[in-house]
Amino acid sequence: MQAFDTDVRNRIIKLVKGILKQNSLAADITPAAKLVDAGLTSMDMVNLMLGVEAEFDFTIPQAKITPENFQSVESLERMVASQLQPANAA
Repeated sequence: MQAFDTDVRNRIIKLVKGILKQNSLAADITPAAKLVDAGLTSMDMVNLMLGVEAEFDFTIPQAKITPENFQSVESLERMVASQLQPANAA
């Protein structure tokens, strides 16, 4: 289970860093760091949402598209894991 969590976290960090790089920004992305503090704009958040959906091959339910779920890598990781867990349990 730990490897799964680490993989999810690393994939999300890679997405965030990719968006920052497109904006010519560089930031040290820690799991608890607020993504807006790292330089992500509201449009970047939309791109991040689409990137997460593509990366993990699922559609984020409307109810899960909240500021709280997109606050940090940790909050995104929890949301993604909660969406993927039922599929992994089968």
